[in-house]
Formats: sequence, C-alpha cells, structure tokens
Amino acid sequence: MSDGLRFDLTDPQLKRDPYPIFKALRDADPMHFSPLGFWIATRYEDVRAILMDRTNFGQGDFLSNIRLFYGPDFDVLSHSAYRWLSEIFLYQDPPRHTRVRGLVTQALTARRVMEMRPRVQAVADRLLDAVMDQRRMEVIHAFAYRFPTLVMCDMLGLSPEEASDEVLVALNQAIADSFVVFEMRAFSDAELGLANRQMDFLLDFFGSVIADRRRAPRDDLATALCNARDETGPLSDHEIATVAIGLFGAGFETTAHMIGNGLLSLAKFPDQWAKLVADPDLAEAATEEILRYESSLVGTNRTAFRDTEVGGQLIRAGERVLTLVAAANRDPAVFEEPDRFDVTRKGPKHLSFGGGIHFCVGAELARLEGEIALKSLVTRFPQLQIDAASAQWRREGFMFRGLTKLDVSW
Repeated sequence: MSDGLRFDLTDPQLKRDPYPIFKALRDADPMHFSPLGFWIATRYEDVRAILMDRTNFGQGDFLSNIRLFYGPDFDVLSHSAYRWLSEIFLYQDPPRHTRVRGLVTQALTARRVMEMRPRVQAVADRLLDAVMDQRRMEVIHAFAYRFPTLVMCDMLGLSPEEASDEVLVALNQAIADSFVVFEMRAFSDAELGLANRQMDFLLDFFGSVIADRRRAPRDDLATALCNARDETGPLSDHEIATVAIGLFGAGFETTAHMIGNGLLSLAKFPDQWAKLVADPDLAEAATEEILRYESSLVGTNRTAFRDTEVGGQLIRAGERVLTLVAAANRDPAVFEEPDRFDVTRKGPKHLSFGGGIHFCVGAELARLEGEIALKSLVTRFPQLQIDAASAQWRREGFMFRGLTKLDVSW
C-alpha cells in the first residue's frame, strides 16, 4: 500500500464523502491492515465472504474487543451502554445468538410486518398531512426521524400517552447518545457517562413497557416478544427490553437515515426523481438502490475464530475485521457504474443488511418503511424541491451515515 494512503476514522472527509477513500483502499489495498489494529475489507467478494462465514468469523470475545481501545484493566460491563451491547444478540455468537434471534423472529414475523402496511401508511399520511400546507419542511426532523420511530412505537403497542412528542424526542436522543458505543474507539469519561445514563433511561422505559404487557397483554410486538418461547423457555424481561432497544434504535439510526440519504441522492440525480414521479411503483426498487448507493450502515465488525485467508491475506485467529459494506456496495467488479444512482437497477444484491446468521432481523420492516416513505412523498409532492446545499451530515461517529438537516419545499 502506498505511504500516502491511510484510513483515519477522524478524517472529516469520511463524514462528507467517504467513497473516494473507499475506492482508493479497494483499488490499492483491499484487505488492509490498519495501524489502528484491525483489518479493513472493501471488496464485495471479501466482505460477503466474511459476513457469510459462520465457521471462521463471528463476534468473538466482546470484552477483549472493547479492551483493545481502553487497555486490559478496563471494566467493560460496569458501563451500562457496553453491557447492553454485549447482551444484544447482534453481538453474540451461537448458541446464545441462535436462541435469542430465533425467539425474536417468532415475534417479528414477515406476516406481522406485512400486516402492518396499512398502519405504516397511516403514520406516513399523518406526518405529511401535518406539513402539507406549510409548503416546506426540514425533512430529517419533521419526517425521516419521526416516521420509523412512530412505526416502531405502534408495533410495540405504545399508547399516545406513552409515545408523546416529548417522549419520542427523549427516546431518539437517548438512542443517539448511547449508540455511539458501536464506534471502534475509546470514549472520554463524559461521553461514556452520557451513553450510560441514556442507556439506563432506555432500559427503564422499555422495562416498564414489558412489565405492563405481562400484566395486560395486547396484540402487539411487545406482547409477542413476551409470549415467544422455545424448549429453554421464554425471553426474560431484561432480554426483551434489550431487544426492544435494538429494534427501536435500528429504526432511528438506519431507516431514518435511509430516507434522508435517499432524498439527497434523488436531488443529485433529478432524472431518477422524475422516473419515480412517473411510476411511483418504482419505490420498492428505489429503496434497494438507496440502500446500495448511500448505505446508512457503513460497516460492521467480525472477529476471526481461526487463521483464515481472505483476499490473499492471512487473518490470524483473534484479529478483528471491519467489513466496509458501503465500499462493497460500490465495487465496480460487481455493480455496473457503481457511482451512478439508478432506481431501475437490477442485478446483484447490496450488503447493507449484512449476511449469514447476522442478517438484519428488521430488514423487511426497513424495506416496507422505505417503500411507503418514498411512494408517499412522490405522489403527494411530485414537484418536491430538495435543497442539496442545505444538507448537513452528522458529525459524530463513523459506523452510521446520515443527515441531520435537509430542507425541502413544494
């Protein structure tokens, strides 16, 4: 690798436009060992191989992975945010992962998601009705954040009182403040203290919801999670609260950013907006293209269980790999004209939902939300003007990519 090419998580360019950096890595050193102490995979073939390989790769020793950034004496589990991260099935290997994921999929079935379509549409309609006469909105806070948040509240059976505007703001802020622990770095005492306090708030909030469903079951996802069981029994209340935070956070961090990222992409490629206006049924395919072109999940981590060769490099047992799905999604060896946004694109699938046993459990819900959001916007506001110059990328973190501001008018 050339001396001038470096991967620096603090580089502001990674927030503004990471794709030239991803391309340089993919072209010059696609399986790159970073001075930060982990491998970085950028080619589609390599990323997919690692994500699909449950034999040689997984989450590994969570405590050791976190201590890489703080030192061997760091008490990981004394911090609520890290303790939650260690307990969520996303960061577990079989058999714990298998049990919890199996019980979650019992509750969050494809049928339940599809039955939600009218209610998801009603949420979108209600939000857009509220701004219709204003002729403009800052779409990230007025719609992109609120839409998936309200959908998840509806799925969990939260009443209007439980999911008031004040509560929603608090929940979203708590997710933003606590999910920083997904990032691969050490945090200051102030940052980690805030993350811990916000995670405690989330655990208390969702713990109270689960306790209420135990007392008074309803036809909702929270009750379904309470009722899910296998030969070892049901999930504990704490496990359900942990899962609920993960599902709620995924809607905020990924689906919300998918909407904002998609609108900005459509602003950059106005001919694609015109195609959507002419045929709103393209919204489903457009959602997949947004997920490929401007993934809100930039990367995900794996640990090698044993010495394994990937892309011509030997990954030693215990070494970490950052698989850059956003780089893989623009690999020209797989996608024709990968830097072109095309709502009619066909061919290979993106990797934004991961792969293998850790494939995103909420993928179908995210797809449904993306399709309904886009279709609602193009049918209601066919002359929508998206002010690309107003776009502001979030400044904190690297693993999740999304906007904090985008103005639109009609």
